[in-house]
Amino acid sequence: MLIRQLGLAEYDAVYAEMTAYTESRDDNSDDQLWFLQHPPVFTQGQAGKAEHVLFPGDIPVVQTDRGGQVTYHGPGQLVVYLMVDINRMGWGPRQLVSSIEQALVATLAEWGIDAAPRADAPGVYTGERKIASLGLRIRHGRSFHGLALNVNMDLSPFLRINPCGYAGMNMVQTKELNGPQNLAQAGEGLVKHMIKKLNATQVKHTEGFENE
Repeated sequence: MLIRQLGLAEYDAVYAEMTAYTESRDDNSDDQLWFLQHPPVFTQGQAGKAEHVLFPGDIPVVQTDRGGQVTYHGPGQLVVYLMVDINRMGWGPRQLVSSIEQALVATLAEWGIDAAPRADAPGVYTGERKIASLGLRIRHGRSFHGLALNVNMDLSPFLRINPCGYAGMNMVQTKELNGPQNLAQAGEGLVKHMIKKLNATQVKHTEGFENE
């Protein structure tokens, strides 16, 4: 498992790198987790419906090939992209999604935040409010795209969409719940639980897209 720290990165550039890695990797390639944040952008899932984008204004809307409907990414939100060979692990997509959800729940629990997934709507919630979103794509048994955890951000752009296709979905972030106040704190906790839930034994760390 290779952990990449990418800082603030444009969505289109990261999407291109993520797609290229997924297409070029082989049975011996490292699984990778990319930790980053994006400048403001709405991303629309592969089957996303245009009516869920209410009034995007000055924030670009990018069509992408992950699952799910429209969501928002912006500074102060921790995004983690997962390039994981689930065939090699003997997993199916549901096991990967469950492992991501469990890692988020365990991370938030360390901060005293009671959170859980919901059967009727993807992501992780605390009460009726959504704190983390999931959207994945599996190609040739390998995942890409990933999760977004609201940490310390401007939540108002979520009012310009129906988040994940749900009108009136209330969003919340860790800052409001006495949890992590910045991405470094959130990332430190989440990477530990992701490594554990994904059964990674040999872990390397790097920054940017330079060769490790």
